[in-house]
Amino acid sequence: MKELIISLKELIVSLQAENAELKRRLGLDSSNSGKPPSSDGLKKPSRTRSLRESSGKHRGGQKGHPGDTLRQVETPDMVVDHYPEVCAGCGAALTAVMAMSHTARQVFDLPEPRPAVVTEHRAHVCSCAQCGTRTRAAFPTGVAAPVQYGPRISAIVVYLLHGHFLPEDRLAELMRDLFGASLVPATIARMSRCCADRLQSFIDAVREGVCHAKVKHLDETGFRLGSKTHWLHIASTALLTFYRISAKRGSLLPGVGGIVVHDHWKPYYTMEGVLHALCNAHHLRELKALVELDQEDWARKMQILLRRTCHVVNLARDRGRPLKPRLVARIERRYDAIVAEGLAFHQALPALRRAQRRGWKPQRVGHNLLVRLDRRRHDVLRFLHDPNVPFTNNQAEGDARMMKLRQKISGGFRTQASADDFAVIRSMLSTARKQGKNILSALMRAPEDLIFSLKTA
Repeated sequence: MKELIISLKELIVSLQAENAELKRRLGLDSSNSGKPPSSDGLKKPSRTRSLRESSGKHRGGQKGHPGDTLRQVETPDMVVDHYPEVCAGCGAALTAVMAMSHTARQVFDLPEPRPAVVTEHRAHVCSCAQCGTRTRAAFPTGVAAPVQYGPRISAIVVYLLHGHFLPEDRLAELMRDLFGASLVPATIARMSRCCADRLQSFIDAVREGVCHAKVKHLDETGFRLGSKTHWLHIASTALLTFYRISAKRGSLLPGVGGIVVHDHWKPYYTMEGVLHALCNAHHLRELKALVELDQEDWARKMQILLRRTCHVVNLARDRGRPLKPRLVARIERRYDAIVAEGLAFHQALPALRRAQRRGWKPQRVGHNLLVRLDRRRHDVLRFLHDPNVPFTNNQAEGDARMMKLRQKISGGFRTQASADDFAVIRSMLSTARKQGKNILSALMRAPEDLIFSLKTA
């Protein structure tokens, strides 16, 4: 009987631990874990709280913000005059010569779409009066077929295909409806292929710029290529974006130096000759789960510390002043004290009763996070010491988000070549956007001109 009671008690403890773990998993969503927003489903709760600390400012544009609204122009393209026909007082007839002043209202609209403009190039053959030799003129560069589409149509097609992820069939329908251009998917794919080949030298320059940047952001995301999972690796800065396709998630970009900002994926720590900075947005999400689901008080204190430290660093950066060493030391002491408090809290908890593998001791989620915050202390707080290091890895995560959008709209890729073309062209589009260039103009420019005007810092 006594042995039965003991075994039942052990079973109750085990079931309680399992129940707590299942409840915790049910409570995780994109706001308090690394789960993507798409996993929240249609029943996801409304976002009532943000990871950011309230600034106390009103919503919308702040005082002094220049704004960007529709304004009248001094020289409109077309003027339509309207005159009153009869006097509002006596009913007498009025004419245009009686006008004294006017009030103007401007309407901004697009011109009616026109069919493509066909330009015929004629290479004439001339016969020499001296020797009789016939010589034919050369066609301009790029005019290589009896009938072909010009660079502007190709630029629009590539922009809509890889910039807004329109499927090929819908893109062909759009081009036919707006411009009367009867494209087929094979023609669209050929335009994409030619554009990627032409931009390869520019993308090589972007890659070199990212590798030699003082601070760069790294991330990766999976997608389907045929029936297999491949990986899109992102290496980016505020001015440059480099994408590349790999069949393996752990195939990291070689030749990288300086500081790499990432989300603590362990293979990043195999990179040589670099310093690391961890994304604190990930830490805040994990801490939020520990506060809401596990009620761990040390996590609440660490949340407050990281948010306030971020605010202090941003203020100092905006003012162009370094943080005072005394303040930095105070923040670090508070950080160490919270980590020590959390470790003591977890050491006092009973050990987890799970089936254990040989040489493996299961730990709670909060304990694993504390170990990371303790061992990677310098990487967590690198933004505190170096003003060039951001608080989060949002730069790379934002640059990776477009792949998920592409998957939702058009799915994966059928061939390796189409995936590689996508990576090259998206690298160019993202970089051009960051550099403030007009996208269509950039797609039509020579790669040498793009390289010459490339800003890396």
